[in-house]
This record gives sequence, C-alpha cells and structure tokens, in this order.
Amino acid sequence: MASRRCAPVRERAVFPFIARFALAASAVVLAPVPAAAQTPLTLAQAQRIALAQSRQLPARDLAAMAARDMAIAASQLPDPVLKAGVDNVPVNGSDRFRLNAESMTMRRVGIMQELTRGEKRRLRAERFEREGDLALAEKTVAVATIERASALAWLDRYYAETMASVVTLQQEQAQRELAAAEAAFRAGRGSQADVLSARAAVAQFADRVDDAGRRVRSAKIALARWIGDSANQPLADRPPIDTIRLDADSLDTQLAHHPEIAVLNRQVDAAATEAKLAEANKKADWTVEVGYAQRAPAYSNMISFGVSLPLQWDQKNRQNRELAAKLATVEKTRAERDETLRAHTAETRVMVAEWQANRERLARYSRELVPLAQGRSQAVVAAYRGGKASLSEVLAARRVELEVRLSGLQLEAETARLWAQLNFLFPTSQSTVPAPPSVTRSTK
Repeated sequence: MASRRCAPVRERAVFPFIARFALAASAVVLAPVPAAAQTPLTLAQAQRIALAQSRQLPARDLAAMAARDMAIAASQLPDPVLKAGVDNVPVNGSDRFRLNAESMTMRRVGIMQELTRGEKRRLRAERFEREGDLALAEKTVAVATIERASALAWLDRYYAETMASVVTLQQEQAQRELAAAEAAFRAGRGSQADVLSARAAVAQFADRVDDAGRRVRSAKIALARWIGDSANQPLADRPPIDTIRLDADSLDTQLAHHPEIAVLNRQVDAAATEAKLAEANKKADWTVEVGYAQRAPAYSNMISFGVSLPLQWDQKNRQNRELAAKLATVEKTRAERDETLRAHTAETRVMVAEWQANRERLARYSRELVPLAQGRSQAVVAAYRGGKASLSEVLAARRVELEVRLSGLQLEAETARLWAQLNFLFPTSQSTVPAPPSVTRSTK
C-alpha cells in the first residue's frame, strides 16, 4: 500500500548544546571495540537489517501465495464422482447370490458431476483473493511495525549511552575534586568534612555509573532482538528529530490510508464477499449422473441418467439466516474500522502535540536551563578556589548541573521516541521490503 507523504513540519533544530556535550562525552568514555565493528551503525541501517532478518515478512508472502493458489482451486468445478456397484442381486432361492441368473441383476458403473454455478465459483475464488490482499496488507503493517520498533530500540540505546557518558564525566570531575580535597586536608588548608563529602559524592556517582551501565546493556539486548549481532556496533549520530512525515492539518486524510486501517478495509472486503456468496447460495446447484448397467448375456444392457437438485424448502431459517449473519458481520467490521480510525487519529494528534511541546521545552533547556546550571557550577568552583565557597557547595552545584543535563537528555529521549512513533506510522519505502521467498511448486 502506497502511503501518502505530506510536507514535513519545519521548525528550527533544538537542544544543540546537550547534543554536542553528549557527543564529546561519548567519544571520551565509550570503550574501544574491535576493528571489524568500528563502522557506526545508523538508524536507517538498523531498520534495514531488522527487515532483512524478520520472519514475519516471508510468512505474510507465503500466506498471500497460499490464498492465490486456493483462489484458483476454488474457481474450478468439483471433482466428478465415479460410481460402481451391483443392483438387484437375489438373496434367497436357487439363484441366490448369482449375478447372471436374474434378469434384473446388473453390474453398474457411472459418473456423477455437480454443476456448481459460475457465480458461486467466482465468489469462492474472490473470497480467497481477498484473503491474499489481507495478507499483503498485514505485511505492510509488519514492515511499519518493524521499522518503528527497531528505531525505538536504536534510540533507547543511543540515549542510554549518552546519559552514561554524562554521568561518567561527572564522576571523573568528582574524583578530581576528591583528590584536591585530600591534598588540601594534608596541607592544612581543608577540613576532613570536605574530604568525606567528596568521597560520598564519588561513591554516589559510582552507583549512578553502574546503573547507567545496566541501562546500556539492557538497551543493547533490546536492539539485538531486531538486528542480532549488529547491535554490538557503535552507533552513529541520531537523525534529526525536528521534522516528521505527517501534516498535522490533514491527519484525518493521511491516517485513512494507514496500514492498520488498510487491513481493516481488506477485512471489510472479505466479509462483503462472504455475504455475496451467501446470497448466491440461495440458488441450488444441479447434479447430473450417467450410468451403464451390464446384465446377464441373455438380457439387454442398460444405460441410465438423471439429475438431482437440493430442495431449499426452509430458506427462511437456513439460507436467509446465513445471509443475515454475513451482512451483520460486514457492518460489524465496518464499525470496528471506523472506531479504530477515530481512536488512531486522536492518539496521533496527542503524540504530535506532545512532540511539538517537548521541542519547545528542549529549546528552553538549551537556551536557559543548561547554561545557567553550568554557569553556576563554574562560579561556585571559582569561589571555592578563591576561598569564598566550601567544597560542599561545589558538590551541590555539580549535582544540580548533572540533574539538569540528565533531565534534558531524558526529555530529548522522550521527544525522539515520539518522533519515531510518528515518523514510522507508514513504511518509509516499500523498496526496503525483502522479496518473497522462492518456492518450488509441484507440477504433479
């Protein structure tokens, strides 16, 4: 299903300060990796790998292929029935169980064929065609889901590593401050309380570094679920999250073509075909039969032929009830589709509003909150070096700066996740979908 692309929402880039800090930090603290894994893994590459490794997509292709084959089979007449038997064999008297003594005894062979109406066969084939269309629509849903889930996993790892880098740098600063406090205490210029405060700060940062490392490992495991061993590669820079492929002013029109809505549309089509077939079943099919009977040599052989037709004597309670049930299913499926579309549209509008609000908050972090926290830390450090502030004030300022930076990164991570959920509502390109697997078909 081709998705409609609208002009992206254009606004200025946000939060460059923390992004630059995180990139510099990650370059300092990330552990070295083998040479074979040095190529940075971009988000788009991770999505392509996830699509290539998915087993959902070939499964949907095979389901569509099976439905197409069943459509061809359903369009054919039923197999003819070969009939053979012996009629009118005596069971008592002197001629009992003799096949050539009684004039009415016959060895019979015949063939019977049901003549299914062409409209019924066409509708039966169409029903399987609709199942094939449904399988392909589900494949499109699977592509969008894989792209979205792998993007979220990539972003989770990216921000987990970025936050770990920030915490590690703050830990290194705390260790330098501990060394300075110990040196000052030995020289008689500092107090033991300053040393203990510095040691407590180092221990707290060590605990936060351990927790950040745990989050990184968990994020790698989550990403490996989609891309396997490629999750061990270092990550490239994140893509820009300032634009999405949706137009907030035309969401209703765009989401009417969403892959999940397309699946429901295919379900409506399948239910409508079932209703047409139930309507066609109100007309009974004829069955014709031809037979040849061989009698004893003294008697003439015979042929027979006939037709049969089911008597739909209770259409009110059988065929009409079946048709009513199928029509009700059509309306139920349509109602579910409409309700899903409304709910999906509302959820998407909420995500767009949150994404836009978060970008404004990120701009405030970049413009005000982070520079103010950093400036306060620098001012307190300068005062401490001049003997006008205590080490406790320095450590408190450092903690505030760290919390502001981590809060900004957490907000940016949430904004990036919203961006991924919005940007990959539709598959980015059908060219990224692997080709259906080759299947050897028997000609027997």
